[in-house]
Amino acid sequence: MNTLRIGSGAGYSGDRIEPAVELAEHGDLDYLVFECLAERTIALAQQARISDPQGGYDPLLAERMRRVLPFVGQGAGRRRLRVITNMGAANPLAAAREVRRIAGELGLGLKVLAVVGDDVLHALPAEQLLDNGKTVGALGERLISANAYLGVEGIIEALRADADVVITGRVADPSLFLAPQMFEFGWAFDDWPRLGRGTLVGHLLECAGQVSGGYFADPGFKDVEDLARLGFPLAEVDADGNAVITKVAGSGGRVSRATCAEQLIYEVHDPAAYLTPDVTADFSQVGFVEEGVDRVRAQGASGRARPDQLKVSVGYLDGWIGEGQMSYGGPGAVARAELARDVVLKRLALIGVKMQDLRAELIGMDSLHGPRSSVEPWEVRLRVAARCEERGDAVRIGNEVETLYTNGPAGGGGASKGVRQVVAVASLLLPREAVKPRIEE
Repeated sequence: MNTLRIGSGAGYSGDRIEPAVELAEHGDLDYLVFECLAERTIALAQQARISDPQGGYDPLLAERMRRVLPFVGQGAGRRRLRVITNMGAANPLAAAREVRRIAGELGLGLKVLAVVGDDVLHALPAEQLLDNGKTVGALGERLISANAYLGVEGIIEALRADADVVITGRVADPSLFLAPQMFEFGWAFDDWPRLGRGTLVGHLLECAGQVSGGYFADPGFKDVEDLARLGFPLAEVDADGNAVITKVAGSGGRVSRATCAEQLIYEVHDPAAYLTPDVTADFSQVGFVEEGVDRVRAQGASGRARPDQLKVSVGYLDGWIGEGQMSYGGPGAVARAELARDVVLKRLALIGVKMQDLRAELIGMDSLHGPRSSVEPWEVRLRVAARCEERGDAVRIGNEVETLYTNGPAGGGGASKGVRQVVAVASLLLPREAVKPRIEE
């Protein structure tokens, strides 16, 4: 294979589906990758699996697969399209079963394999220290998940087994894109320069629409055309890991040197030592060259030996957040909203609500930048929220905001309230020998 074509079908769990379908149908792809796991996403998925042992995978899995599976496999005059995704979240095996069920309904004979082994909840010693200063044992029954960031190994094993669809749990974002490059081009697991270049490709694609102008757009400063029809990116990669980032012709958005440069520095602490399970990537010499409209060549990445330890993301229950909101509009809106805020805070003290991390703000005035300016808006929204150890205390916060309807000040409307359980996330490092990825049907 001279050139490998990899598309990004999603940059997070709730991402749009249409751009992925566009890539599957018109991108002439070898691989379509859906990257759908954030730090908290898998902890929330583990929580969902507790309620339903057959659940715990991405809620959009079925809809996405139903839309793209008809393009998967070998078609006349087309490249063989394969799908790689971490939409398995907390339950890759159940996700793989669901994809096989959908493929069967569509009359497609596809091979679907799951990569497991990232769940290390029962392998953590109680004395293991987390990055928040607590130990694993100190979390007790509040501990709900512990998932290691796997690398390319399980995905490559599944591709060698001729899988059409590979479903994983927690895999490092760029590894989803690096694996097909290593598989197709036969790169060695210690070919650090190529692995560094392949990881750059993955890092540029992993957030989907961000690199094709989505999060980049800022009207009047960084204009992007047809944002409502934003096209997701794809990479054309050669056997040495050199790549051109582009998108489907005619789709909305923009791929430029600037969009690629912004994505390059996204979530990268040290450009010379970007740690992944597969390689310590070096992006410090990366440059971008515009070769044409929506065509940017990425070059200059390298790499060195991978870390000896894997990051583990730990999810645990950490109390409740209670919230209430109320809007005020017209003349004197700010003064009435400020009085309402004062009333709620005094009421919470009077009834003895125990809370931490209290926020009482006027959205549009001081929620982001502190004290308001001299400009008086015509509308403002009060938001009061706090974290509480007990659910009952959290409920009272929203209730007190709602009582402003009849207890004043005048003119409040559009009240809302809610309570949600906090799933907090902490991290630790685990020797990679303790983590055993494998494939299963």
